[in-house]
Amino acid sequence: MTALKKESQDAILFVDDELLILLSMSNQVKRNFGDRFRYLTAQTANEALELIEEIQSEGLRILLVFSDWSMPGINGDEFLKTLHKTHPQINKVIVTGYADQKALNTLKTETNLKYILRKPWEEFRLLEIINSVLEERQ
Repeated sequence: MTALKKESQDAILFVDDELLILLSMSNQVKRNFGDRFRYLTAQTANEALELIEEIQSEGLRILLVFSDWSMPGINGDEFLKTLHKTHPQINKVIVTGYADQKALNTLKTETNLKYILRKPWEEFRLLEIINSVLEERQ
């Protein structure tokens, strides 16, 4: 678990079993949004769920969770379904190269998923998703 910034009241969580992807995504967002958010990473779904509870107990809000689809243990789709049951207000993004539209549609229905970030992602799309979530909050 890595926390890159502690002062912000809003957090963005990146969940992926590949450390390079976690660092790349969080660094791209931090480079564009600076200290506006607290940037968090987890390499497993269980680690992410524990981190979410810890962060919320500190009074912070999880604005957005980016989760890889294919991870060891609990896949991203199951993680987002579990997260939605306990925290339906958190915006969720599945990050995937996985192209099964039926599975994506099911995930959208079961988790109120609004965003899919395809691998390899474009930085502008990553930032566009965050900006869209911010606009919806206003």
